[in-house]
Amino acid sequence: MPSVVGLLEQHELAARRRVDGLREEADRIQAELAVAEQEWSEWMIARERVGAVLSAPGDDSAGVVATDVPEGVVTGAEVEASPPLAVKARSQVPMWREGLAATALSMDYQRILASVEDRVCLGQGPLTCQEMATAFGLDVVPAKVEGLRSKAKRLVSRGWLAEPAPGRFTLARNVSGPGGGS
Repeated sequence: MPSVVGLLEQHELAARRRVDGLREEADRIQAELAVAEQEWSEWMIARERVGAVLSAPGDDSAGVVATDVPEGVVTGAEVEASPPLAVKARSQVPMWREGLAATALSMDYQRILASVEDRVCLGQGPLTCQEMATAFGLDVVPAKVEGLRSKAKRLVSRGWLAEPAPGRFTLARNVSGPGGGS
């Protein structure tokens, strides 16, 4: 007859395996979602470009398709009529500049900025990646911590964060986080 502790360990192991399986599935779905959002963003940009080309002011050729230009070749008129490219979600961290809101960043980067901003507002000094992982409810394991460190370093290189000491991050001068503080 198995002991009560042994039965509890079996149930705990089964629950842990289920949690791990669900986490893997959630990670897979998040990756799939990121790809779908990227594709959707590209289609939206394409739609805007086509709309801009077809509704160019003073252009009497709206609705006429040029047949002498090979398919896939971009003409000068299309380049001039194109709207400026937007930052693609989850793919780029733009260089910080005055007036650029934190909403230009993906949600992961916004969360990092918000946690650093909260820390600054509370006067608690720079934030480490282990503390970020704990604040985000992640397991404090090397893989998760290094993922956060990579993102924080990217924010440092783009001017959003400062790293006054190795592994400690704070807001860069004049940068306000998603909450709008300084």
